[in-house]
Amino acid sequence: MQVDVLNKNGVATGRTVELPEDIFGIEPNDHCIYLSVKQYLADQRQGTSKTKTRAEVQGSSKKLHKQKGTGGSRKGNIRNPLYKGGGAVNGPKPHLYGFKLNRKVKDLAKMSALTYKAKEHKIVVVEDLKIETPKTSSFATMLDSLRGENRKTLFVIPEHDSNLYLSGRNLQDNKTVVVSDMNTYDLTNANVLIFTETAAKMFSEEPAEATA
Repeated sequence: MQVDVLNKNGVATGRTVELPEDIFGIEPNDHCIYLSVKQYLADQRQGTSKTKTRAEVQGSSKKLHKQKGTGGSRKGNIRNPLYKGGGAVNGPKPHLYGFKLNRKVKDLAKMSALTYKAKEHKIVVVEDLKIETPKTSSFATMLDSLRGENRKTLFVIPEHDSNLYLSGRNLQDNKTVVVSDMNTYDLTNANVLIFTETAAKMFSEEPAEATA
């Protein structure tokens, strides 16, 4: 798949980048995408909700009154869940929501997401950028020239660049990531993927499973 390389103003430079078919042209697997996104969202959950049981709340452990002979119902201590301030029954406890997903499944999910974006013509390649000082306004202007009416953008760079990251950090509809840090959720959540030229070429230089 040939993609034109654009400059920061959205004008073609005359160069192209080849995106390999074994990553951007496979038969998409929707279930793998579902599992990968589900795992990502599950990992974001804190799982810190907690209620106290009757063994943990404050209150006397003395039986309120004798078992028989009062004419009333049988009662234990004041920490009984039926009383105000008593312990909770079957309440939430801190736990992790994440689950294991095989590496091959996650790789297939990312390649499936990339394939969908390629089929929808939602992949843009821009020439490598060098920013001397972080400037959000200039970065936002460049994104507007590249993405058109598509708002949510995933900007992919070959390696960490503090100036590029800081320039796009405050833009609500943009996320800047390194190629190796791409995940299926970010790929599916973005309306358009913008790769720098070097980042796009990395897909052809490395094995499919390692890159995807």
